[in-house]
Formats: sequence, structure tokens, C-alpha cells
Amino acid sequence: MRIFLTVILFGLLTACGSSESETQPKTDSETNATAMDQAASENNILSDAEQAEGWHLLFDGVSLNGWHGYNNKSDASAWKVEDGAIWLDSSHKKDGKPFGRGDIVTNVEFTNFHLKLDWKIGSAGNSGIIFYVNEDPQYDQTYLTGPEMQVLDNNGHADAKIIKHRAGDLYDLISSSPETVKPAGEWNQAEIIANNGDLEFRLNGTSVLKTTMWNDQWKELIAGSKFKNWKGFGTFKTGHIALQDHGDPVWYRNIKIKRL
Repeated sequence: MRIFLTVILFGLLTACGSSESETQPKTDSETNATAMDQAASENNILSDAEQAEGWHLLFDGVSLNGWHGYNNKSDASAWKVEDGAIWLDSSHKKDGKPFGRGDIVTNVEFTNFHLKLDWKIGSAGNSGIIFYVNEDPQYDQTYLTGPEMQVLDNNGHADAKIIKHRAGDLYDLISSSPETVKPAGEWNQAEIIANNGDLEFRLNGTSVLKTTMWNDQWKELIAGSKFKNWKGFGTFKTGHIALQDHGDPVWYRNIKIKRL
């Protein structure tokens, strides 16, 4: 009888010990890793409805497949993928010099499209989403041909003091309104819709800008901007989409597009 009771008591103690070990709280690093894995898995995916509507991912969440350095001027190694986002490591160097820098562009060109993506910028940072980019050796930079949706820390970067240079603006051409941008370090949801010359910007669910490209008014806008002497700027109706390296840390995710 004593042996039987001893066996039962030992079993109960073992079970309690196992239960306690299984419910031990996770360390901070384990909790953070779990949160990052969950965040990464919740982004960079298409719903069944989006797939049925014709949306395609431009970023798979784990690699830069589908992107390359503009004009292959660098290996784009300063653009890294971490926690389900593309981010620019502006400190990336080789032999003490900036390395792997420069804008990255999609391998594929687009004509009429609806682009969606999330972005966040570092403190006092500057970047941009540039579209209708013509990739040709005669153009040294993406912005020499492609219009830009400005990405900016409005509270910290000097460009915010310039009209038409704030976050969500059609850079140096048209100011966006209302201002819906979130502070540095927070994610913003941006959309660019370009369809047969009709252009619309949306930021955080609000339409902030509409215009028409390539007509006389468009030409007047360019003539009154810093681009007035830039042959080719804003003239191409098919082109690549670029993420701009302006020397500051910036993050992009959930990059998806639908051809119209």
C-alpha cells in the first residue's frame, strides 16, 4: 500500500513540475522574436479577393527578387530585408566608403497601374516613391525622368519647410491636402493610381492629390518647377517604379500592384 501511494505521489509531483516548466514566461528576446515573426507573416501577402482582382506582390517579404539597382550602378546590397520589410542601411560601407547604395527599381515596367505600399521613415529622413522611371544610361538618376511621391519626416527634415516638398506631395509640382502623414518611425499606407494620364495619390486611406499628366497643364507645372530644363522628365508613359536612396534609413513593405 505504501509503495502504491508513493508511486501516485511521485506522479503528481512530476506532473506539477512539468506544468510549471511549460508555463514559464518567455524571455524578452523570445517575445520580441515571436512578435517580429508574427508581424512578418501578417504582411506581404495577398488575400483571395486581391488575387481575384488581379493584384500582384512586388516584394515577397524575404528577398529583393524582382528589384535591382538603377542602371545596375551598384549591387544594391545597402538595401536589406529584415522583419518583412525592405530597408535602406545608409551606413553600409566597404573599405570605409558608401557601398551598394543608390535607388532600386522594379525589374518590370508598368503603364496603367494601382500601386499600394507601406512606408516609414527614420528621424529627419527623406526618401521617395518614383514612377514612370526610364532606365537608360543617358539618365544618371531615377528622378531625371520619373515623378515622385515624397516620403519625408515632416517634423524633422528641412525639406518640409518648402512648399510641394512635404510627405505625400507630388514632389516640386503639387502639394497634397489634407495632410495625413504619421510621424517618423510609424507606418504610412500610400497609394499611387495612374490610369491613362489621370493621377491620384492616397495617404493613410485619404485621397490627397489628383491631377492629369501629359496635357498642357502638366507641361506648365513642369515649366514652373526645378525640372523645367530636364529633358525627359515626366514624359514617359511606361516605366519602372523606384524606391529612392536619399541617404536616410527608410522602410517599405506590402508593396503590391494591379495593372489597370
